[in-house]
Order: sequence, then C-alpha cells, then structure tokens
Amino acid sequence: MPPASKPALGAWCLFDWANSAYFTVIVTFVFATYFTEAVATDPTAGTVQWGHATSVAGLLTALLAPILGAVADQGRGRKLWAILFSLLCIFCTALLWQVRPMTSDVTMALSLVVVATLGAEFALVFYNAMLPGLVPSERLGRMSGFGWGIGYLGGLGCLAVALVGFVQTDTPWFGVGKEQAAHIRATAPMVALWYLAFLLPFAFLTPDAPGRGYPPSTAIKIGLGQLGRTLKEARQQPDLWRFLLANMLYTDGLTTLFAFGGIYAAGTFGFTFAEVIQFGIALNVTAAIGAVAFGWVDDRMGAKTAIAAGLLGLLVCGAVVLVSSSKLVFWIAALLIGLFLGPVQAASRTWMARYAPEERRAELFGLMALSGKATAFLGPLLLAEITRATGSQRWGMAIILVFFAVGLALLASIRDPQRA
Repeated sequence: MPPASKPALGAWCLFDWANSAYFTVIVTFVFATYFTEAVATDPTAGTVQWGHATSVAGLLTALLAPILGAVADQGRGRKLWAILFSLLCIFCTALLWQVRPMTSDVTMALSLVVVATLGAEFALVFYNAMLPGLVPSERLGRMSGFGWGIGYLGGLGCLAVALVGFVQTDTPWFGVGKEQAAHIRATAPMVALWYLAFLLPFAFLTPDAPGRGYPPSTAIKIGLGQLGRTLKEARQQPDLWRFLLANMLYTDGLTTLFAFGGIYAAGTFGFTFAEVIQFGIALNVTAAIGAVAFGWVDDRMGAKTAIAAGLLGLLVCGAVVLVSSSKLVFWIAALLIGLFLGPVQAASRTWMARYAPEERRAELFGLMALSGKATAFLGPLLLAEITRATGSQRWGMAIILVFFAVGLALLASIRDPQRA
C-alpha cells in the first residue's frame, strides 16, 4: 500500500478519540461510580462486582485476542473487524440506559459492560494492526504517539461533555430529568453516539491493507495453525517473547497506577473529590503531550529507547512521589509522570508495528493484548496486600516501581526492530 493521505491518517486517529470515550466515561469515571453507588446493594458490594466484571472482560480479551487476530490475518482485512467490534461496543453501551438505580438491574448492567468492553478491546487489536500499513516505518513513532495523544484528549472531551451536559448541572440537556438517575444514565447513549460519530470517518476514509481473502472456515483453520506455530517456535523469536514479558510487567504497573493514583492522592495527600478529578484531567493532558512529543524520539532513536526513557522517568518521578510529603511536590512529580506515561504506551505499539510481518500483524497484536491483560490482576492484588500488611499506602504503591524496574531490565536485552 502507498502511504495514506492526511485525511485518512486523521480519521485513523479519530478512532482512538472515539474508543477512549468508552473507557473514560463508562469504565473509569461516571457509569462505574453510578453502578457502585446507586445500582448495587452497597458501594462495597458494587466495587467487588464491578471489579469481577472488568476482570472477566480482561481474561476473555487475553484468551481470545490472539485467536481472533490470527484468523483476521487470513481473512478479508482488519478494518472490518475493528468496525464490527466497535458496533458491538456501541450497541451494548447504548443499552446501559436501561440500567435503573435498583438491584434487580445489577446482572443486566454487568453483562452489558463485559460485552461492551470486549468489543472495545478487540476493536483496538485490529485498529493497532492497521498502523504499519498507513505510514512508512520512519514515521510510525510520530503516528502512534499522535494517535495515542488524541485518544487521551478524546476521553477527556467526552467526559467534559458528560459532566457539563448531564452530571453536574441543574438542567440536563435535551430535557432529560433526574428521576431514577436519568441524567446519569443518559451519559451511556451519549458515549455510544460519540463513538459512532467519530467511527464514521475511520470507516469511510482510512484504507486497509487487503487481507489474504480466505473464506471464514479456511481463515479459521489457517489462522489457528499459524498461531500454534508461533507458540511452538517461541525459542526462535526471543526478542518477541522478551518484549511481551516486559510489556506484561510494565503494563501491570501502569494499570495499577491508573487504578490507585487518585486513591493515593486522596488518602496520603488529602485530596478532595474535586481535586482528584482535576488530578485525573491533568494527568491525561500531560500524557497526551508526552505521547506526541516522544514520537520524534521513537522515530529517530527507536521504540526501545522511547520506552526505556519513559520507564526511567516513571521510576524517578514515582520515587519522588513516594518519599515526598509536600502537596506541591506531589503535583509537580505527578504531572511529570503523565509526560512519561503516554510514550511508554505509544512506543510499545510502535515496537510491535515494526516487528510484526504484514501477514501476521493482527495475530501478534493479539498476543500483545494477551500480555497486557493476562496478569492485570497482579498489581492491584499486591498493592492491596502490601498496604494491608504495612498499614501504609506508600509501601503499597512502591510495588508499581518494582514492575517498572523489572520491565526495564527485560527491555535491555531486546533488540529494537527498527535497528535490527
């Protein structure tokens, strides 16, 4: 394929803008809080149920993503898969409007969230696999970083619309009332419309490398066979498996940081709820800036260098956050942490984009999804147990630095595919 046009590349980035709205508004901030506070029996039970649902979705993503990727590589392209799974997420998200603030709707809410999350996660696998076919190798870092940065801002933009238009207003938009928490439930169809609207440019403008064209039954047979060979030949691809292991570890650290950063700010530094929201917004903005800025480092010096620089920055700034008792120092270090978060995620996508051969891209991005989800429970579990044993949030949060350090050590033994 020739390099894609600027409108096509812009449409590709808008997919990240669209997809991130689901994770920001539904999974992290608005609907998750609504479920635990108003739908479940009590906040404690709701937190446990929500955690179990997201864990089930993560486990299914880890198990099925490599299989779906391998099959897609043998079929009729990856863009169609990204669109179909996005539509699944959009449909289930819109149905969350039906979840009323009563315990009888718990099962429906959790079932819809699991399926919607699977749709959003699987769509990302095929979306990521399209990247190497859009721009030359020497521009992959900038393109990945720009897309990731747009994704951060898209999630924040949708969250801002939800808060201003429905959640934190006396007169919600479009005449939506507040009976049975209708103004909160309305954020779900709003996210669905947001996702659909910004999916359309991707669907019509972004080109896709032609698939191998096998019919579904043949694609499944060949795809599963190829995945089996990849697993059997692990020793012949040491860089791939070391990278996947390193990605698993530092992604666990990032997952734990996202899940507990606000809790740590509130418990150790006395942040109010409003300050926690401000902290989350600031972290996303600096992460977007870092993802875009480090794209140049990625293209000039390689994805491995960009990831390593990001992890080193996270280690230094994280250590400052753990030892400091000053709220001002925490804010400065936390904003710097944001600058290094985005590059680690964006450059990891670039590393795989440069490594994966064209005929196996979706399969290998599926394996990358597996490495990012397989042990996602481990960081939060260790943090909770260390905090309980020591009685200190600082000691619990320190486990995040261990994940970053071990991931960085593993990364040191890997060749950068750009330079190899």
